[in-house]
Amino acid sequence: MLSSAAAQRARQLVQQTTKIVRNTTTVSTPSIEPWQSQYIKNRAASSSASESAPSPFYLTATASAATAAAIGSAAYYYQYAGKDAFAMTPAEEGLHPPQYPWEHTRWTKTYDHATLRRGFQVYREVCAACHSLSRIPYRKIVGSFATVDEMKAMAEENEYDNEDPNDEGEIEKRPGKLSDYLPAPYKNDEAARAANNGALPPDLSLMVKARHGGVNYIFALLTGYPEDPPAGAVVQDGLNFNPYFPGTGIAMARVLYDGLVEYEDKTPATTSQMAKDVVEFLNWAAEPEADERKKMGLKVLVVTSALFALSIWVKRYKWSPVKTRKLVYNPPAETKVRR
Repeated sequence: MLSSAAAQRARQLVQQTTKIVRNTTTVSTPSIEPWQSQYIKNRAASSSASESAPSPFYLTATASAATAAAIGSAAYYYQYAGKDAFAMTPAEEGLHPPQYPWEHTRWTKTYDHATLRRGFQVYREVCAACHSLSRIPYRKIVGSFATVDEMKAMAEENEYDNEDPNDEGEIEKRPGKLSDYLPAPYKNDEAARAANNGALPPDLSLMVKARHGGVNYIFALLTGYPEDPPAGAVVQDGLNFNPYFPGTGIAMARVLYDGLVEYEDKTPATTSQMAKDVVEFLNWAAEPEADERKKMGLKVLVVTSALFALSIWVKRYKWSPVKTRKLVYNPPAETKVRR
């Protein structure tokens, strides 16, 4: 057995050891992964950047100054270069035509082919005496408002130069065919001027596109001849008064009168009816592909709408996992390191 002194000494050693264990905790420091180190650096960088970021007042002032500069630049450009330049004064330009409800100008409407047929008749019997339609071949009319046989018979009424010379080197005449263009009333511009007191009748192929106001202007011009010029109007010799023509003096006299032509479908040939028919025909001559273009436009709208809706669905489907997930960072627990 141990003596009392030895037992007391042992108890003192146990108490000292327990005290040391209680007052001292030794824990190993966990290792930090590379992505955790990069995240800590980014957080530190963002914190420092947020501390040095400008105040909201300076941001608002900068944005306001940029907006004012943009508006000022646009106003300056419009003041010196954005206004329309007119070659004539409003008095010289003529009376502006009214806006008529043309059916063929709507997005979902096409040409009235009966109107085109009547308008072509008015052109042949009235307008073709002075004006040409040099951009329209007979084959272009086929399927629009005339048959193949009708156009073949009409083309054969005119003679055209043969493509190849004969054995003697002379160019012979041949009957017209569908590939030929509508004949001009004069051989050249000089002959046209000589027959019209120096005025050159313009070609009507693109007249609707060439005149400001388009179909409204041409219809108002054809129906705008008064019986007598108004009081105070000065008309030069050889000109006719028309308020819709620039300068109000036009070399072309009134050509449309009630009953001037006899329509095949027995439509009353009033002045306004003939003007409407021939104007719509001239619109077709300037844009013979308008009906096909409208059909293609509707197809494009349908296809692009379907693709747009599909792209929205695909975008939401593909990005939903990214936009709905939640990233949580759990930092390691704070530990006391033995020093």
